[in-house]
Amino acid sequence: MSDSWQSILERWNSAGLIDAPTAESIRRFEASHEKPHQFRWPILIAIGFGALMLGAGVLLFVSAHWDELSPASRFSLVLVLVAGFHVMGAITAQRFSAFATTMHCLGTVALGAGIFLSGQIFNLQEHWPGGVMLWAIGAWLGWWLRRDWAQASLVAVLTPAWLAAEWADATPRFPMAETAIGQGLLLLAITYFTGVVPNHRETTRRALAWIGGIELIPAAAFAVVSRVEQHWWSGSLHLPIHLGLVGFGLSFLLPLLLALWLRGKAFSTNLVAAAWVGVVNLIPMGNSILPYVWCGIASLGMIAWGVKELRRERINLGIVGFGITVMTFYFSNVMDKLDRSASLIGLGVLFLGMGWALERTRRKLVARVQGVAL
Repeated sequence: MSDSWQSILERWNSAGLIDAPTAESIRRFEASHEKPHQFRWPILIAIGFGALMLGAGVLLFVSAHWDELSPASRFSLVLVLVAGFHVMGAITAQRFSAFATTMHCLGTVALGAGIFLSGQIFNLQEHWPGGVMLWAIGAWLGWWLRRDWAQASLVAVLTPAWLAAEWADATPRFPMAETAIGQGLLLLAITYFTGVVPNHRETTRRALAWIGGIELIPAAAFAVVSRVEQHWWSGSLHLPIHLGLVGFGLSFLLPLLLALWLRGKAFSTNLVAAAWVGVVNLIPMGNSILPYVWCGIASLGMIAWGVKELRRERINLGIVGFGITVMTFYFSNVMDKLDRSASLIGLGVLFLGMGWALERTRRKLVARVQGVAL
């Protein structure tokens, strides 16, 4: 059953046009008679790999002949690449929407390459985050015209990349500045990852959830590591108060505003996540066990969040995060205190025991969520 069909059914139910038992009966009937799209995934995989190979081939061709081209030829080639992909997408929009989406996505990606290559061609010595800003503006224009998940994904990646680049360029000498970037990216990843709610499961939201899920654990690690580096460089230059207010204020405010827009009444749980991120600044980062305990609490919180909102991916990611936290603690605080054989034995026992326990817990929670969802 398509997500758009389900969202319409949920909207009818919310408006009182049908009652909950009737909606559930319709959902079960349609699910039992739904015919799978047998060739959908192979075609999408082929298109994805084809786009990747096409982009790589174009880059290799251009780089191989770059030195042989005049500045005018280089700039013309850049324009042709950017325009060519979008023209191909426009031509095939009515016949093959997936292919058109791919071409428009490649066109927006090529725009970024064109912006920075144009700066190199004409030896422009400009503010380098401005190039990322222009690329993000191009992605926003693409999303405004297309309203598809690919352009929305580029917007979701490029906009925070521009803000982070501006902040890094404005505060290159302050170790605490990295902490603001890490915490902002972590909150943004949480917002993306939890953007799918019962009444809104559109493709764009699912794409954001994939981006957030991929980014979440690395962003959490970066936020904690940047906080540790801030602890060790505590004697260096301190971030001015006005810059700190701007940087940390935006790193919390912008993801929370986006969460409010995406999640509506369920936004309150994101406030709890923001409070967790804020407390990271108060935890001592020496050889204390508290950072690991705090990361373990975050993993358990993500699992509870998934159980509450019936989302399996949050349970799975919370289990992975908890396992990574335990393994990191073992490598950092336990393994170096044992001899080689004992450390390897302990590592093997930890892997086996923790893997069995976490997988058993995960299966129980996922089965519980699926049972409630049905």
